[in-house]
Amino acid sequence: MLDRVLANYGPEAKGARDLLRDLVVRSLDRLWPQERSRTSIAPASAAGWDALYQKIQALSPTNDTQRSLQAQATSTAMALGETRWLMYAQAGNSISKLMLAILVFWLTMIFISFGLSAPANATVTSALLVCGLSVSGAIFLILELYAPYGGLITVSSAPLRDALAQLGQ
Repeated sequence: MLDRVLANYGPEAKGARDLLRDLVVRSLDRLWPQERSRTSIAPASAAGWDALYQKIQALSPTNDTQRSLQAQATSTAMALGETRWLMYAQAGNSISKLMLAILVFWLTMIFISFGLSAPANATVTSALLVCGLSVSGAIFLILELYAPYGGLITVSSAPLRDALAQLGQ
């Protein structure tokens, strides 16, 4: 959307559009390094996004339409920055290893106490096995959801790569 607004602004915004495309490529390569689009690339730093914002602010509109497009580009760039920081915050692991170890120990003790107090038959054994598998599956799912850009269950880079293909057109 930001690229389209800058395209409508006119040829004066070409530098900002080129910088936007480069920053999106860098962000993609940082979040999904296994799908890297170039062999060697510097990470997209906050300075690069600040430079984009400054380029948008440096545009000098000559009519009301360009003033409106500049204001819209500024607000879109701010929203894009918020989304970018949210994506980077989610990329980090925020689950405590100590909390996970305590949870697993606590659940192990619960299942051991159930196993010791229940009669030894096939129904109890299969029920404990199903419950154990359910709890371990839930823990696995929680751990996978804490790492949205890596692991078995991942956020796809396809929508952002599709948007990248539209930049500059």
